[in-house]
Amino acid sequence: MRITHALVVCAACLTMTAAEQKMKVKDLPAPVQKTVQDETRNAQLLGVSKEVEGGKTMYEIETKVGGMTRDLLVDAAGKVVEVEQEVAMDTVPAAARTAIEGYAKGGKVVKVESVTKGSVVSYEAAVSKGGKKSEVAVTADGTIKKN
Repeated sequence: MRITHALVVCAACLTMTAAEQKMKVKDLPAPVQKTVQDETRNAQLLGVSKEVEGGKTMYEIETKVGGMTRDLLVDAAGKVVEVEQEVAMDTVPAAARTAIEGYAKGGKVVKVESVTKGSVVSYEAAVSKGGKKSEVAVTADGTIKKN
């Protein structure tokens, strides 16, 4: 029974990662290449990958700006649809910061990112508590988002 369960978990892991494919900038569609050039003028390019989300092909551009991570999700037309950017906790709105700190009570907030989709900004925090790592996502008004 345990072996069967382990095989199912391993198969699920392979399925999740199979959708992501590392790429080189020169192999990206021309509009995505232009977005990479535009978005990395003042940033260090760390990596590029292709993923399929909800049947749509998207490209993740991993960068570092001013020592902090910034990941962009770009569609095949070169439009940036989401930006995840590492931020300092003191720049997070008070309500969101309070929710994150409440979630992390007794642990440590390891990393906080702002997540921008269109004009909507939310926050994700990586938390270490009792030797275990977890994540929490909150809206700017402090509401904890469900996965």
